[in-house]
Amino acid sequence: MTTEREVLLMVHPDREATGEAAREVSARFAKAGIRIRVIEEDVCALINPDEHGVGSRCTVVAQGDNPAEGVELVFVLGGDGTLLRAAEVARPAGVPVLGVNLGRVGFLAEADSDALADTVQRVVDGDYQVEERMTIDVTVTHAGEEVARTWALNEASVEKSTRERVLDALIEVDGRPVSAFGCDGVLCATPTGSTAYAFSAGGPIIWPDVQALLVVPSNAHAMFSRPLVVSRDSVITVGIDPDGSPAVLTCDGTRPLDLLPGARVRVTCGKTPVRLVRLWDGPFTDRLVQKFSLPVTSWRERHARPVE
Repeated sequence: MTTEREVLLMVHPDREATGEAAREVSARFAKAGIRIRVIEEDVCALINPDEHGVGSRCTVVAQGDNPAEGVELVFVLGGDGTLLRAAEVARPAGVPVLGVNLGRVGFLAEADSDALADTVQRVVDGDYQVEERMTIDVTVTHAGEEVARTWALNEASVEKSTRERVLDALIEVDGRPVSAFGCDGVLCATPTGSTAYAFSAGGPIIWPDVQALLVVPSNAHAMFSRPLVVSRDSVITVGIDPDGSPAVLTCDGTRPLDLLPGARVRVTCGKTPVRLVRLWDGPFTDRLVQKFSLPVTSWRERHARPVE
């Protein structure tokens, strides 16, 4: 007996921009006999099941009910923000995420919108691979008491909570102090996150298969405030000065948590990875060049004139 296949569809909140793509995806999956699961009821209305013959194949599930449990993969239409939101849903169920970029850079996405039909067909045919990406586990303590636990695929960011104040932070690695300074914030990132916020803050790009963690100070007022690349087995701690200003912790740009003076943010390699679908062969180097439109021809080659 064959188990019916099912895909969880997640789309960018801008329904107007993603509506056409969502309808095409749902229609193609329905034609192939693959059920569509969604979290929000308006997404089911968006894909217009009557017109596209999806009918009862669109199932709405509550987000609190582990909506990715039992699906083959999470199919994402949007940019990296939408994919990060999908990763939150997929990670507890161990389900892979496939992103189709409808935004700008879309570094985490595997395909662009002009390859939508081919991407759906690859899923229908089961013609794809899955790779695991490192995550980070984040624990917040204050006065010796645990305050919160969370995680991130890209980065955990500890930042000053008001524009007028400076964040006084102490960086520790494996229980040993490394540097203390005033700054706008401190980012603790994975190799996946090295091309995101950490890159914008001046951090290096780390290839995804490198097992390491990245610490990037943001606008630090100090002589020694360079990014640090440490072992995946290291424990990174960002301590907030007890006599300083409060801060705020965000993970992957979401889930904000206010930090009181004296709070400590502990970052370690995550126990549970995020699984990403890969469709196309090729090294990360090519993806980097393509996504960032990097010049790969030297000035001399571009301006060389043929010898007559």
